[in-house]
Amino acid sequence: MIKTFKPTTSSTRFRKALVIETTTGEPEKKLTRSLIGHSGRNKGRVSVRHKERGSRKLYRIIDFKRDKREIPAKVATIEYDPNRGPNIALVFYADGEKRYILAPEGLQVGMTVISGPTAEPVLGNSLPLSAIPLGTQIHNIELNPNGGGILARGAGGYAQVLAKEGELVNLKLPSGEVKKISGRCYATIGVLGNADLRNVRLGKAGRNRHLGVRPTVRGVAMGNPKKDHPHAGSYKTTGIGMSSPKTPWGKIARGVRTRRRRNTDHTIVKSRHSKK
Repeated sequence: MIKTFKPTTSSTRFRKALVIETTTGEPEKKLTRSLIGHSGRNKGRVSVRHKERGSRKLYRIIDFKRDKREIPAKVATIEYDPNRGPNIALVFYADGEKRYILAPEGLQVGMTVISGPTAEPVLGNSLPLSAIPLGTQIHNIELNPNGGGILARGAGGYAQVLAKEGELVNLKLPSGEVKKISGRCYATIGVLGNADLRNVRLGKAGRNRHLGVRPTVRGVAMGNPKKDHPHAGSYKTTGIGMSSPKTPWGKIARGVRTRRRRNTDHTIVKSRHSKK
């Protein structure tokens, strides 16, 4: 749900915030760690542009593998995680261990979740793709068996099981791409919450800095094309001054293939770039 504000200041006039429903405000201390080092830097040099540490926060250790098989776990709390879009759930396993998992929409305190090949395909349970019925909406999907969930982990994200061909399962991913994945890979049932996160409007530049995003300057607004950006110079008279846009490092930025994992091209049934 999106919340609007009375325009008492210029920053609240257009601000839209996400109302996040949680059951506690304090994270589990043993499942957190400090974020050390400078974000986007490698020994002081900028390695990723437009990144900074932002506001102080602890990283929550999330169980993406769900590798405690056939042991039921009870949902204790639903918590906000400042490091990701969806909420997270603290679960207590029957053997006493506590872990964080991604909280799908509809998961509530007191519910029981379980992981394993014999688990039922209901909300919050983690199963192999081969055991999940067709048409089911899933998230936190592994690309390699026992490798941990990688796909469909963002707010409101989910994939859908389309077909099964032998040991492979066809999934429609959030990007629209249809991909073949091994049926031995695990995935979790349900759609992740906070789908309205895409409708949030921060209202002021300072709030973006709190999130760890530094300002972005257009190349055409820079002055010297020799040291600042290939697009720099007199934009009023020459535009970008070249036939094709360039990256800040002088490489062509349009119409160039950037995919490196060509050995997995055979697993793509339908490309996300397909217009059909």
